[in-house]
Amino acid sequence: MKRMKCIISYDGTGFFGYQIQPGKRTVQQEIEAVLKRMHKGEEVRIYASGRTDAGVHAQGQVIHFDTPLEIAQERWIAALNTQLPEDIAVHHAEAVSPKFHARYDVVSKEYRYRVMLGRGKNVFLRHYAHFYPYSLNIEAIEAAIQHLKGTHDFTSFCSAKTEIEDKVRTIYEIDVQQQGEEIIFRFIGNGFLYNMVRIMVGTLLDVGQGKLHADEIPSILKQMDRRSAGKTAPGHGLYLWQVNY
Repeated sequence: MKRMKCIISYDGTGFFGYQIQPGKRTVQQEIEAVLKRMHKGEEVRIYASGRTDAGVHAQGQVIHFDTPLEIAQERWIAALNTQLPEDIAVHHAEAVSPKFHARYDVVSKEYRYRVMLGRGKNVFLRHYAHFYPYSLNIEAIEAAIQHLKGTHDFTSFCSAKTEIEDKVRTIYEIDVQQQGEEIIFRFIGNGFLYNMVRIMVGTLLDVGQGKLHADEIPSILKQMDRRSAGKTAPGHGLYLWQVNY
């Protein structure tokens, strides 16, 4: 028995999220179905660095699973990709220590969020970027970002449905880059709560539009109340970009 670690990407458009849900198409379900065929009907459970919601994409999701199959390490990528649907791809596969865990060994994660500005919708990006037809003050957004960096209780910036009691997380880096009509937010932290990135983006967009002032962010954090922060940005603009171990 050996433990395999894979780096995968997926287009989240056609999925109800990563995690298996009865009667719904998910990333985990599709990968485990392929592994079951490869293992002649034996169930093989995969473990990921974390869940992603419906419509959310991944550039560098990490999974692991245990297998008795004697397949050369360099052949695993082709063996999986030839059977996986077109909206999932394996980019890297390697045998790792039996102690490795895709979720519990994570040191940091990077998420990116794409926003398209302008009055005209781009139909080809409707599943891959959040259309936002308002002008934004990037300098105000950059000022607000400084208040989100560091270690804070992010209760105000996670879904009220979050079941985890400890909502303290550390954000190492946040930046915003504008390329023409596209804005890309980049977040790197030791972990993220349910909807945390999407709520931070929604709040930063409010700051950029003048609905909130950058200096209000510390007060929003202190209130520890989801209602004090901005709206949750749509899932289709979000990408799990990279997981670091």
